[in-house]
Amino acid sequence: MFQALLLEKGDAGFACTLTDVDESRLPGPDRADVLVQPAYSTINFKDALALTNKSPVVRAWPMVPGIDGAGTVLESTHPDWQPGDRFVHNGWGVGETHWGCLAQRARLKGDWLVKLPSAFSPRQAMAIGTAGYTAMLCVMALERHGLQPGDGEVLVTGATGGVGSVAIALLAKLGFRVVAASGKPQEADYLIGLGAATVVDRAEFAAAGKPLQKERWAGVVDALGSHTLANALAQTRYGGVVAACGLAQGMDLPASVASFILRGVTLAGIDSVMAPRALRQQAWDRLAQDLDPARLEAMTTEIGLADAPAWAERLMAGQVRGRCVVRVG
Repeated sequence: MFQALLLEKGDAGFACTLTDVDESRLPGPDRADVLVQPAYSTINFKDALALTNKSPVVRAWPMVPGIDGAGTVLESTHPDWQPGDRFVHNGWGVGETHWGCLAQRARLKGDWLVKLPSAFSPRQAMAIGTAGYTAMLCVMALERHGLQPGDGEVLVTGATGGVGSVAIALLAKLGFRVVAASGKPQEADYLIGLGAATVVDRAEFAAAGKPLQKERWAGVVDALGSHTLANALAQTRYGGVVAACGLAQGMDLPASVASFILRGVTLAGIDSVMAPRALRQQAWDRLAQDLDPARLEAMTTEIGLADAPAWAERLMAGQVRGRCVVRVG
């Protein structure tokens, strides 16, 4: 038996309970070839949607949520994994169609797992989580398109969120001048502490704007979508690049082609859920190299497994900053 958060939906409605689960209920070895013991998990935006039932994220019931996990391999028939190996997991539909890591046991596919860099503890890996790993993918995309420190300011939207917080810390460590867009003026000191050079009001980007605006940004990391992404594109300098990874404001993109065909701006889409394993390992190795542990700790809050549902409600209400690690081991 092990403890897990279990999501259920039936005639009585939706329920999220912390309960004891028999190991026999885990997906079988035919579906997943590595049994793991997560030490820590986390709550990303998608986890919060599942835990609060605010969106149809879960597509198989009952479900153990938790798209992220870090800990130790217990059993494996996969050639790349042996008992005692340290792993980190992100995405792959876990917590949606496959039981996840907000539990003391999980059975996952070895092809989904990444070797946890020696620089990180499982707790630090989950302080990074999918949000931080996505931020690293964004930074790598900016670099692939030629962006270098000194080219100009880089805008980070959704700055107090998980992706934004890690993106600021990474870009600042790499020498970029970062402008953080946030609707929480009380968090300015937090953002400056992570490495932002200045903070601007997200309201400047939240409403419809002109197709082409004053050139401001050499690069952008956007986690919001909708009008924010459209305005960021309209303000990006000639030859600049915008990495889009989220939809917190909306899935729509009310933009013009003007920035693409008149300024040569690149819109780089970032997918973290199904990213190839080699790219994942590269991102985690870069995080070990380029993320300041002190800044990571400054953005991290630790909670217990029983606290996760209430924390998810707070996240959905916009009352959370930075990253949350969930102690499950």
